[in-house]
Amino acid sequence: MAPPIVDAVYLKEIEKARRDLRALIFKEKCAPIMLRLAWHDAGTYDAKTKTGGPNGSIRFMKELNHTANKGLKIAVDFCETVKARHPKITYADLYQLAGVVAVEITGGPSIDFVPGRKDANAAVEEGRLPDAHQGASHLRDVFCRMGLTDKDIVALSGGHTLGRAHKDRSDFEGPWTKDFLKFDNSYFVELLKNNSRSGEQLLKLPTDKALVTDSQFSQYVKAYAKDEDMFFEDYAASHKKLSELGFTKPSTVLDGRGSAWTNGIVVAAIIAVVGILCYKRGMLPEGNAFFPNLF
Repeated sequence: MAPPIVDAVYLKEIEKARRDLRALIFKEKCAPIMLRLAWHDAGTYDAKTKTGGPNGSIRFMKELNHTANKGLKIAVDFCETVKARHPKITYADLYQLAGVVAVEITGGPSIDFVPGRKDANAAVEEGRLPDAHQGASHLRDVFCRMGLTDKDIVALSGGHTLGRAHKDRSDFEGPWTKDFLKFDNSYFVELLKNNSRSGEQLLKLPTDKALVTDSQFSQYVKAYAKDEDMFFEDYAASHKKLSELGFTKPSTVLDGRGSAWTNGIVVAAIIAVVGILCYKRGMLPEGNAFFPNLF
C-alpha cells in the first residue's frame, strides 16, 4: 500500500484522532492494552530484511491469532471505532498514536509523534516477538534484530509499569507494580527489591529478572530506579525509535508543519495533563491485560 499524503488535512485528522483516543482510553481504562498493541505491531521489525514493524499488519486475523497477541483484538476493536471517524488515517499511524496517548494519559512522558506510516497488506510470520520465559541473550537477539540497543531494551521494559498479566493470555498472572494504571519508574524500584521478604506478590518474569542479573542491563535498571526524569527521557526516545522502525518520515511533515501544527501540539500537551489527572481520579480497580511476551 502507498503511504498517506501527509498534508494539512491529514495532520488535522491526526489531532482529531488523538483527542478521540484520549477520550476512549479515559472511558475504557484501556491504556495498558493500547500500549501493548502499539508495541506488538512495531516489534516484528527485522532490520536486515526491512520487513515487519509499525505497519498495521496486526489488524489481520492471521497475525492477531499469533500466541503472543492473545487478547489484542480488544485493542484493535477499540481502535476501529476511532478509524471509523477518521478513515484517512492509516492503521499503522493509528496504532502508534494510541500507544503514545496511552503513555501520556497515565502520567508518562510526552512522545514525539510523526505521522505518515503506510499500511501493510499482509501479516508477518509468527515468532518475531520476545519470549518472556527466556533471558538476556534472547532479549538481545530479538532487539538487535530490530536495530535497538541495551538501553532501549531496559527503557522499554519500564513500560511494564502499566498493566498486568492474565493467565488466559499467557502463563503469568498479576501486575508488575502496585499502581498498574500509572506510568512511573516503580517497575525498576520493584525489580531491585526482594519481594519474597516483604510478602508482596508482584510479577517478575524471567526477562524481568535478566535485567537485574545481567551487568550491562542492571546499570540502567539502577539508574532508572533512582532517577525518574532520566527514565522518562530515555523511554520517550526508545519508544519513538520503536514506533518508527523502518519508517521513512515524509518531508511534508518535517519541513511544513507550520505554526498551526506547533500550536496544536502545545494544546494537545495541555489537554493531556488534564486528562492524566482525570484518568487517575476515575480509574477502575482492574486494568486491561498487558501481555508479557514483549518487553
